[in-house]
Amino acid sequence: MNHEQLFNLIKKKQSFLCVGLDSDLNKIPAFLLNEEDPLFAFNKAIVDATLPFTVAYKPNLAFYEAAGVKGWQSLQKTVEYIRSLNQPVFLIADAKRGDIGNTSAMYAKTFFETMDFDAVTLSPYMGLDTVSPFLQYPDKWSVLLALTSNQSATDFQYFEERTGKKLFEQVLETSKTWADKNRLMYVVGATKAEALTGIRKIVPEHFLLVPGVGAQGGSLSEVARYGMNRQCGLLVNSSRGIIYASKDNDFAEAAGEKARMMQLEMAELLNNIV
Repeated sequence: MNHEQLFNLIKKKQSFLCVGLDSDLNKIPAFLLNEEDPLFAFNKAIVDATLPFTVAYKPNLAFYEAAGVKGWQSLQKTVEYIRSLNQPVFLIADAKRGDIGNTSAMYAKTFFETMDFDAVTLSPYMGLDTVSPFLQYPDKWSVLLALTSNQSATDFQYFEERTGKKLFEQVLETSKTWADKNRLMYVVGATKAEALTGIRKIVPEHFLLVPGVGAQGGSLSEVARYGMNRQCGLLVNSSRGIIYASKDNDFAEAAGEKARMMQLEMAELLNNIV
């Protein structure tokens, strides 16, 4: 899926919502633990309920890796199930990999060949060597960590050179020379919405993956105000606020309703450009 196809999907669904599948065995409804594969059963129900309102899903690999082999199997089944629906969906592996050489090439093979994701989150700390193996895949995306929403992001990301340029700004300026807007996307936390104006000056056309709306306190309207461009340019992620809207038998319906409400707000925001 390239940049234009992703924008067309956003226009069609009137949504730039990404649902984060941070599926935790300790948080899913207890009755699902009786299922043969509780994580997959939970994900399937969430996908069925939210698909009309979202353009993307983002499994956070930590929650699957923690379950060992069974967790990887749950993840694989989730990806295969979403693909079996024969509807265009943008799938992001929230893996935050950041290695080089053959290791990086094997990570790229894992997520783009073995598991059929459209994109993977990467830490760019080791430079182009980290990202280049992922860029060998046409219509696949590298999603680079730029400015994150966690409190200790200031430890490094705001470090200033003598010129006054911050480290996250250098990440943006350097990496945008590696590939075009069809293969590079950036993570920018919703709690840093005010920084989006400056970020847009550096990467005006690239998509931004924006976590932190909902449970982390980020404002959707503020993110759109500062970060939206002529082709939307945003994928706003909500994880806990949607998938854990209820822990009862109606958990899927509650998730679907939360996603529907976000989609309605997004449709209003898209009226400014579509």
